[in-house]
Amino acid sequence: MRIIVTAGPTREYIDDVRFISNASSGRMGYAVAAAAAAAGHEVTLLAGPGVAQGDWLGPKGTGSATLLGGACPRSSTVAHEPTAGTGTFTAAPLRSQSPEVVRFESVDDLRAALAERFGQCDALVMTAAVGDFRPERRVAGKIPRAGGPVTLRLVPTEDILAAVTAGKRSGQVVVAFAVEALPPADAAAKAQAEMRAKGADFVVVNGPEAM
Repeated sequence: MRIIVTAGPTREYIDDVRFISNASSGRMGYAVAAAAAAAGHEVTLLAGPGVAQGDWLGPKGTGSATLLGGACPRSSTVAHEPTAGTGTFTAAPLRSQSPEVVRFESVDDLRAALAERFGQCDALVMTAAVGDFRPERRVAGKIPRAGGPVTLRLVPTEDILAAVTAGKRSGQVVVAFAVEALPPADAAAKAQAEMRAKGADFVVVNGPEAM
């Protein structure tokens, strides 16, 4: 299979040296990519800032997935929409294959990378922690501290997953990820509703502690 995995945070710049982001380490996405590559799939890893490739993928060409057990929090829960006529997923025979790594920084960067590649993939695992807000205006240069307090207005970013799945073809599998600061039952209900609204096949729900 051709699998795209997204990993890590996004950054949205306030000025040329400061940005807003989130606490995602990218570990889960890197572990998923390593496991898929080790199973023999053709993997493209879209990787956000702040995590070095060698930290999670192992030496080049090994397809190492040794961190998989520690990278996926035990508190994670998974929900899915059953598909008529489909059986279980079976991994290809184990063989070494390094994922292609493509870097992104902002939400727009990730949107563009997905728009270019999604049509050719069989599955998308949307592990990246995509920022929900960006500064309304980016300031050129560096805002001086001597200028006193700064008011920062944030505006919502584009919903990348909904935009991608709008062009989803029959047979493509999309795995969404969600972080919810809610009781487990409420978090699962909200995530399942969003999964259906956005056209995903599975959703993995974590609490904020997963970051």
